[in-house]
Amino acid sequence: MSRGVLKTVDFGGGSYGDFRLGGTSDDDAGPSYAFLPVFLALVVGWGALTWPWLSGRVTIPWDAKAHFLPQIQFLAQSFARGESPFWAPYVFSGHPQIADPQSMIFSPPFLLLALVNGNPSAWAVDVTTLLAGLAGAVALAAWTRDQRWHPAGGLIAGLVFLFGASMAWRLQHTIQILSLAYWPIAMFLLDRAFSRRSYLYALAAGVVGAFILLGRDQVALLVAYLLVAQVMYRWLSSESRLATFKKMALPLLAGAAVAVAIIVIPVLLTASFAAGSNRPQIDFESAGRGSLHPALFLTFLMPQIFGAAYRMEDYWGPPSFAWNDTGLFIAQNMGQVYIGAIPILLLMIGAAQGQFLERQIRFFAAAFVVVVLYALGWYTPAFRAFYEVLPGVKYFRRPADATFLIGGLGAILAGYATHRLFSRPWDRISENAFVIAAAIIALCMAVAFGLALWLDRIGLLMKPLAIALGCLTAGAIALGFVKTRMGLQPWPMALVLAAVTVADLAYNNGPSTSSAWTPGAYDAMQPGTRNETVRYLQARVAEAAMTDTSGARRERVELLGVGFHWPNVSLTQRLENTLGYNPLRLDAYSRATGADNHVGAMDQRKLSPLLPSYRSMLVDMLGLRFIAAGQPLEWFDKQLKPGDLKLIAKTEHAGMEPGRIDSAWIYENPRALPRVMMPTRAMAANFETLLKTGEWPQFDPQKTVLLEGAVAQLAGAGAPVGAEAARARILSYRNTEIIAEAESASGGWLVLNDPWQAWWTAEVAGQEVPILKANVLFRAVQLPAGKYTVRFRFRPLLALWRDFRGTGQR
Repeated sequence: MSRGVLKTVDFGGGSYGDFRLGGTSDDDAGPSYAFLPVFLALVVGWGALTWPWLSGRVTIPWDAKAHFLPQIQFLAQSFARGESPFWAPYVFSGHPQIADPQSMIFSPPFLLLALVNGNPSAWAVDVTTLLAGLAGAVALAAWTRDQRWHPAGGLIAGLVFLFGASMAWRLQHTIQILSLAYWPIAMFLLDRAFSRRSYLYALAAGVVGAFILLGRDQVALLVAYLLVAQVMYRWLSSESRLATFKKMALPLLAGAAVAVAIIVIPVLLTASFAAGSNRPQIDFESAGRGSLHPALFLTFLMPQIFGAAYRMEDYWGPPSFAWNDTGLFIAQNMGQVYIGAIPILLLMIGAAQGQFLERQIRFFAAAFVVVVLYALGWYTPAFRAFYEVLPGVKYFRRPADATFLIGGLGAILAGYATHRLFSRPWDRISENAFVIAAAIIALCMAVAFGLALWLDRIGLLMKPLAIALGCLTAGAIALGFVKTRMGLQPWPMALVLAAVTVADLAYNNGPSTSSAWTPGAYDAMQPGTRNETVRYLQARVAEAAMTDTSGARRERVELLGVGFHWPNVSLTQRLENTLGYNPLRLDAYSRATGADNHVGAMDQRKLSPLLPSYRSMLVDMLGLRFIAAGQPLEWFDKQLKPGDLKLIAKTEHAGMEPGRIDSAWIYENPRALPRVMMPTRAMAANFETLLKTGEWPQFDPQKTVLLEGAVAQLAGAGAPVGAEAARARILSYRNTEIIAEAESASGGWLVLNDPWQAWWTAEVAGQEVPILKANVLFRAVQLPAGKYTVRFRFRPLLALWRDFRGTGQR
């Protein structure tokens, strides 16, 4: 092609964008370039931005450690022991990991890590998370190359994607980081499927699309909608919709079929689990409490304006101690949408000059507006429409999660503005663009000043305001310098913009209380920990197992208010915990025990009618032997009397803050019952009534089992107690298989004090027998007189098939 000739890039059978190739004429985008320099620059930028974590100086805190690290470690340890990771006995007395979207079982990067590392450290998990972000940034830059953008545009887009907005400020939300990181990869593959009519690329896009959907989080949902909308836009904006349909229907169907084949079982399992969970869906008000307050968009220009990088008591954005009347429930890092001064200036200039109305970018500009409306939640009528119309939205509680896509789409728009700047070096930036940008900056700073005056926070405003003004000024100077030289030195000037952007993001979006803590704070989760509290509990549990002559016992522990990251330590250290940290739990278990999302602080422990105190029947039936509390337990449980529990130790361990030492008071419950029992009588009971009232009938759970009324009658309630004592013992206890032995002269019920869940089966003498729900919460198998071996197996796929056929147990 001759220089200066208009070329139309085919995109889905029609015109996606008009570009002039060659390097001299107007609208010149330049020929397709070698990608290696951009890739290397991105890797260097990634290394500079993430070095505090890569070096091990800091680690990603909060949910990354409190929730996701233990999940990954449990997955890896299960593989290393040759066990299935589909059920975890170490949280909530037992939890169906295979159906939990946050268990990481279906996360390819962490599944691979678990397969090669039998007990990954916190650092290994951090690096895997950061590498996923790099993969997304590289894919985005590769996509811009296919769109024939200037390499400077791809470089800036990749850097902003890497460390802009939530990708830097919400690093702790591991699964959402992955969901966003997959998006550019899927987009790149879809584009190539369109441009080349390639089945291979379409199939690959289907695989990556499945990885996105397997995240089963709100970011994944929004990314999926965005990809579908993008495909529809390509088709509807093509010059010949019929030709485009004929060209792409079969490849896209093939890709969709692959995606469905990969996700169908995990998604159906999650849907089934959610139906019987504590949160089958979120009501509008609860979802709205996770909205992004409009004032938080000030962080787009002034990242530190509300003090989000500092202590909670110093933060004054909505919601906070200073601004406490919003009705919102979001963390202080959720409103951070800063993507860098240079990208922001380019966005404002590009918008003022109408660049984002051009055909090749207008879809992403429109998507940016829609995503902002979604993030604002109940502050606009739009979210009500999203909530009522779009499938899946009702399952999530935080529209502010859309800040991930605000950052991602902002990266694309900033990349496009950079591309336009470099591909037309002779164009002057209009004076109106400068005036509009200056007016926006001035208005935002005036609003910030007004808010600070209203909330009496002027003293906290001046430093972040000066930093923001300094960064914007430095960005403007860098842009002016680059503008005068980029026509003759495009690559050096592209690197200048990249270097300034990296320095800006590293400073303003770098390590903070939201994204980085000292690794020592998480010693309890490290392989081979020397943590005093963990080691003491492990020693006492092991001692109890060695001294148990009956073979019927397995001692449970409870970690109560020991620290934010402690509830799931039990997954890592193999302590069978009655509580844990997870927003999704078995509904019956939550109702019976009061188990809530989290119990890092004492006041987060919710009691229930059936468990009103640690001196209660349900505590004993759970086999809860050892309780580690962050404060003396009698301060929390006012019903405890002297002698109910025995204080056996006070231990110390590293706190969250550097140099801080926390304590744990460890108690022993001498009345904890065995894990398996063989009562010989059954009594009818209404479990729903018990859950509501908490009033147990008079019975001894070692001699009598409570069954639902009709089941109890069929089972032979009131059968006489045998002349010989019945007994039961555990022969083998693994994640997804438990083998017990029971013996009784008159018959009875083998009761396993693990939560009843429909996906467990039981076999006696090779024949499947029903598992009854016993004592409100647990499992029982009826046995005739004699000696029997009962094999419990967790078989979720069989249960799914039976549900499909309508023969599953409920």
